[in-house]
Amino acid sequence: MASPTSTNPAHAHFESFLQAQLCQDVLSSFQGLCGALGLEPGGGLSQYHKVKAQLNYWSAKSLWAKLDKRASQPVYQQGRACTGTKCLVVGAGPCGLRAAVELAMLGARVVLVEKRTKFSRHNVLHLWPFTIHDLRALGAKKFYGRFCTGSLDHISIRQLQLLLLKVALLLGVEIHWGITFTGLQPPPKKGSGWRAQLQPSPPAQLAKYEFDVLISAAGGKFVPEGFTVREMRGKLAIGITANFVNGRTVEETQVPEISGVARIYNQSFFQSLLKATGIDLENIVYYKDDTHYFVMTAKKQCLLRLGVLRQDWPDTERLLGSANVVPEALQRFARAAADFATHGKLGKLEFAQDAHGRPDVSAFDFTSMMRAESSARVQERHGTHLLLGLVGDCLVEPFWPLGTGVARGFLAAFDAAWMVKRWAEGAGPLEVLAERESLYQLLSQTSPENMHRNVAQYGLDPATRYPNLNLRAVTPNQVRDLYDVEAKEPVKKMSDKTDSGKPATGAAGSQEELLRWCQEQTAGYPGVHVTDLSSSWADGLALCALVHRLRPALLEPSDLQGMGALEATSWALKMAEHELGITPVLSAQAMVAGSDPLGLIAYLSHFHSAFKNIPHNPGSVSQGSPGTASAVLFLGKLQRTLQRTRTQDLLQENGEDAGGKKPRLEEEAETPSTEEPPVPEPDESMTPPSQQQDASAEDLCAICGQRLYILERLCADGHFFHRSCFRCHICEATLWPGGYKQHPGDGYFYCLQHLPQTGHKEDGSERGPESQDLLMPSENDMPSGPATPIALHQGTSPVPGPSQPTRRLIRLSSPERQRLSSLHLTPDPEVEPPPKPPRSCSALARQALEASFKGWGMPVQSPQVLEAMEKGEEENSSSSEEETEEEEDVPLDSDMEQFLRNLAKNSGTMNNYPTWRRTLLRRAKEEEMKRFCKAQAIQRRLNEIEAALRELEARGTELELALRSQSSSPEKQKALWVEQLLQLVQKKNSLVAEEAELMIT
Repeated sequence: MASPTSTNPAHAHFESFLQAQLCQDVLSSFQGLCGALGLEPGGGLSQYHKVKAQLNYWSAKSLWAKLDKRASQPVYQQGRACTGTKCLVVGAGPCGLRAAVELAMLGARVVLVEKRTKFSRHNVLHLWPFTIHDLRALGAKKFYGRFCTGSLDHISIRQLQLLLLKVALLLGVEIHWGITFTGLQPPPKKGSGWRAQLQPSPPAQLAKYEFDVLISAAGGKFVPEGFTVREMRGKLAIGITANFVNGRTVEETQVPEISGVARIYNQSFFQSLLKATGIDLENIVYYKDDTHYFVMTAKKQCLLRLGVLRQDWPDTERLLGSANVVPEALQRFARAAADFATHGKLGKLEFAQDAHGRPDVSAFDFTSMMRAESSARVQERHGTHLLLGLVGDCLVEPFWPLGTGVARGFLAAFDAAWMVKRWAEGAGPLEVLAERESLYQLLSQTSPENMHRNVAQYGLDPATRYPNLNLRAVTPNQVRDLYDVEAKEPVKKMSDKTDSGKPATGAAGSQEELLRWCQEQTAGYPGVHVTDLSSSWADGLALCALVHRLRPALLEPSDLQGMGALEATSWALKMAEHELGITPVLSAQAMVAGSDPLGLIAYLSHFHSAFKNIPHNPGSVSQGSPGTASAVLFLGKLQRTLQRTRTQDLLQENGEDAGGKKPRLEEEAETPSTEEPPVPEPDESMTPPSQQQDASAEDLCAICGQRLYILERLCADGHFFHRSCFRCHICEATLWPGGYKQHPGDGYFYCLQHLPQTGHKEDGSERGPESQDLLMPSENDMPSGPATPIALHQGTSPVPGPSQPTRRLIRLSSPERQRLSSLHLTPDPEVEPPPKPPRSCSALARQALEASFKGWGMPVQSPQVLEAMEKGEEENSSSSEEETEEEEDVPLDSDMEQFLRNLAKNSGTMNNYPTWRRTLLRRAKEEEMKRFCKAQAIQRRLNEIEAALRELEARGTELELALRSQSSSPEKQKALWVEQLLQLVQKKNSLVAEEAELMIT
């Protein structure tokens, strides 16, 4: 082994290159290395071979071995797969650099332009297992010795950029700094190539560079012309990131990290935080890297109350760069939250500086999701083709604590490089685009649990990464609009793509199909003659017949004789909601009067979409039918059970006889369903509801009094609301059956967590402190919040609230318990089932978790274990690179698991087993992160559903306005609008059902 003090200038430059921590230092040391070896930087893959051949240095050999092992994979064809292909990569973020590395290994000439001149992003990325393995295979440990040491599974963005930059330079990528890409310059004539428009004036060689592949990794703020990017917004969520100076003192190293804690898993901590500081959070993460990095999700009302936001701005506005943020208040907020989370053990927290020399703390609205509709395009001018691909933020949802941004970003980089390889092999433009879009459909669904388990096999080929891969999911005919050809005749649109003005085949959008289905279901009932979707339903008999067809045990057809229209309609609406999960969109009065024909069509379409695949046999629909909205149905029954329980408790407290005879309407509404419900008595089941309702009740929101359109209607307790109005008065969360209550005192609606207790002074922790100070002396000093009641426009008496602050058991009947146990849910592909416990014993895993989350509502760990953890970290950091890098989890058999279970009883004995301790800590941390990821994934999906519902409501309102106002429009146009409206109703019903399933999950 040569001496580290070698006098060879190339060796010195190489050591400086390895250790450089600033972007300019990396570039200057690499230029010095190339100069000492007599080479020019940016010479492609051949440059790498020349550097390796001439730099016979012991410190470089382990790096060459790793890069050679990666480049030897058959997919790269020894660096000749893309020979002759010239690529331009825009953006030196992690995704852009990773794509450049793959393209260079394929043998392409790669030029990268970046508008910045330094890396300054301190935010820390959580790494999925495959990203850790991938970066290790590129020599990450050689460039950054602390990379994933011990139980660490994260890295700061700037450190990730630095190590990828060094790999890219070694592989011959030509990099230009301080250059902004502004657009494309098409070839002026046949035989010429595509160029880039760059600012400021680029070097002559770069200005004349002609390329046939453009990879844009400049983020969502810049997308090449031709790509369509849509913004999806969900329920407002404000994220706050803060980076504090890491002095790397002994005290700082002993403070445990917080891999991710969500409110749903540890409410006691967040309530303590609220009491102590007035800060109301949904979750928080703390990582140590170059800085002490914190990221948290704060509630809007809390930020307003503490002066972090200047005013109550609409949820539709974006917070990024907004003048609504008060910088000084934001700094106090972040410092107080960080100090509380670490129990003040980090000492005086000083903010690190961002790229502009300001405190590195920011607030942003991270529910504004920008997503490109396609990931690639092909343009052709004068016979010269240009392949354009996207990677980075515009394809994936970047959220640093979960690692989804960088992990899916790397996957997108691999997919883009695979696309370039297929392009270089001579595949046709439409074939290349179809394969790329097929892969793009998988990207948003990926997670560590649903990809191939063997991360060591991951490579450029998508089959090594994605299970059940189908590269023909999208056909070439479906991507013709992504092929931009300059021709005399425009390219024909895809023939197999459904026209936007016509409903898809088989959809519940056709009025004729809906009418035909209703006629089939109601055929044979006496007095029922369905000839249309309006007047035939005015007497209520047709709707009763439809409900009876789907649930015959509810009544006998003879019971319908002599019933009034309003009575029959009211009964059918109630039974459809309580027993079939079909929530009403119009009142019984409106159905009888025929005043809302569009609402009736939308309501009947819900029956059709839920039960159209049920065989046409009497009594064929059972309570376990897959056609019913099981989750919606269960939540509705749960809400009614809760209301019945609370009412009984209040009556008992007031000394009344809760077991006495109830009004017949209440008794009927509370009767639980069974597999074979008994035939109801005529004098009970047919009792009509109160006829005091307004005939136009569904046209006005019961809270705000504003107009309600069909797609906006949310029905609860017999009243109609806007979804945006039906929220908790405290936390503004959307309310769901089984989880809300109207307070009898102030008339507001609350979720159960924030429901003020009847007869007790409202706890400050429930309503939130109103003081402008962060540190609260006592919750008793908190003034009560505003109590302006929001009374329902309907004259209904509020349901009594609970009289005791303690939680009470939910009283479910036997059929309801059976229904819950047999409830079949279909989870979203992005929401994974709860992870199984690690193979190591659960008690030992819990012990490691307790050590990592000291003070978070868990028992305090002994000082010996903390000292042992710290000692282990020091051992890891000082151990050799090869030993740390190759260390893998040792599989545990049953005997070893029992042995560790015995060790867990005495934490001190773990000092003698540092390898097992490190393995267990890593596994415990992974399990905690999985739970956090699951909670976040569910919340993100709920936000996406909320955004989709808002979009559907907006489109539905436009269609309904057009139908109600354009009386002179042709009948064909009106029919088309109605069918489009029914398609939107069907989509809404599907989203609402999925939302209910996620709520139960």
